[in-house]
Amino acid sequence: MTDLRPYLEPGRCVDSAHPRIVEHAQALAGDAHDPRDVAVRLYYGVRDGIRYDPYRIDVSEEGLSASRCLAAGYGFCVTKAVLLAALLRARGIAARLGYADVRNHLTSERLRRTMGTDLFSYHGYTDVWLDGRWVKATPAFNVELCAKAGTLPLEWDGAADSIFHPFDAGGRRHMEYVRDRGVHADVPRAAMLAAWAEIYPPDAQWAGAGLQGDFQAEVERPS
Repeated sequence: MTDLRPYLEPGRCVDSAHPRIVEHAQALAGDAHDPRDVAVRLYYGVRDGIRYDPYRIDVSEEGLSASRCLAAGYGFCVTKAVLLAALLRARGIAARLGYADVRNHLTSERLRRTMGTDLFSYHGYTDVWLDGRWVKATPAFNVELCAKAGTLPLEWDGAADSIFHPFDAGGRRHMEYVRDRGVHADVPRAAMLAAWAEIYPPDAQWAGAGLQGDFQAEVERPS
């Protein structure tokens, strides 16, 4: 039998007991009581209520926390997944963090140059325990960003996995999953930073370096 306790308790980054997390989870869930209905409301609250920003990344423990992401109003795939997991736990729904290396064939040219690759290591998603099984939810890209880029927004009904589409709305190759990094109760920060140090050039000036940019302004819908 699956031991759900590690996925229901507050963590270092999945700080589900933080007052702002508890309050926001209640506000998003509203009058919903069914776990699936609650989970779906929380998913869309994070997907569209928190702007995707791959530039302003703080890799400190606090910087990777759910409460920081919520307070900032923006995050990248890792912190948005952390926030969703924290909100779910605050509502008594077991949630864990999943990671994979993905190749984004449609990333912005500036971000590709900055990172030295289109490979995003330790892309984060949320694994949610609903109806006796784990269901994947990926709240990374807000709907406005998808509309601007011409990519398909990731919908989620709490029953089927929500993972990146291999192609965009115009048939261009989009996301490719290349490596599974496993599931965790909290952010595997040391392993993630070690992988980034190995994959990305030392002068990339990316994560934690204060690089500023407007990713949504860089993304253009194909003509």
